[in-house]
Amino acid sequence: MNELRRLEKRLSRQLRATCEDYALLAPGDRVMIAISGGKDSYSLLDLLTELRPQLPFAIELVAVHLDQAQPGYDGAPLVRWLDERGVRYEILREDTYSVVTSTLEPGSTYCSLCSRLRRGILYTAAERLGCNKIALGHHRDDALETFMLNLFYAGKMQAMPAGYVTDDGRFTVIRPLIECAEREIAEYARLREFPILPCNLCGSQEGLKREAMSEMLARLEKDNPHVRSSMLNALRNVRPTHLLDRDVARAWNDRDPSIRPAAEAPAREAHARAEPVLRSDGRVRLAVRD
Repeated sequence: MNELRRLEKRLSRQLRATCEDYALLAPGDRVMIAISGGKDSYSLLDLLTELRPQLPFAIELVAVHLDQAQPGYDGAPLVRWLDERGVRYEILREDTYSVVTSTLEPGSTYCSLCSRLRRGILYTAAERLGCNKIALGHHRDDALETFMLNLFYAGKMQAMPAGYVTDDGRFTVIRPLIECAEREIAEYARLREFPILPCNLCGSQEGLKREAMSEMLARLEKDNPHVRSSMLNALRNVRPTHLLDRDVARAWNDRDPSIRPAAEAPAREAHARAEPVLRSDGRVRLAVRD
């Protein structure tokens, strides 16, 4: 119990700080929490439910779970947990499993298509429920792996923002767990004994690029135990002047002076002589030091 309380306190503190730093929650928000039945979404719903009465303003939460008609699916444990928790929820059912498996070749990566189908269904539900925000359970490691995937395979520097407005402007998608470590979320879920629902679609595929990124991070972590924290700090600490994107450089040069003002370099009292010891005309001069 001591370990559970310690983890809950740490995760709650980080989630609240993220919500405050990135203004993820506001008075009157109706937030749809997309709960897949995995450790991340369970933890997100659990922690946001605890945070809600502590906020200085009122928000509404509604959990939405999508049954994708996967073989062997049993959502009863999730429903029992939601009922026991006293959470407002809806269970949807759409056979996206058949769509994905019939559309893609065997061995293909299902995640992208599955995610698009699921996202469209959830957006439709959010509109019907009158939700202006959609909360997803992505954590720090998801952001780092996405950054690495984009860097190595897509040729762009892009991770996961804490919040963004959808292309159609209908919703704001928020990620309150985006600065939380996956291993702590996993341990929290284990100690809280969440009834995890297995995914027979993504979980059945091996060798995905994302798994390779996770393995790379694990190897780097052996040499530097703080590599994940350091990478997250890097995403918060971008230096546009030292990149090659001309649009970013132009936007940075046109920024408001109040945005990360440049520190003045202190004047140096003395400089090195910088005199040659060998010249192209063949003359050699011995360096003389004071």
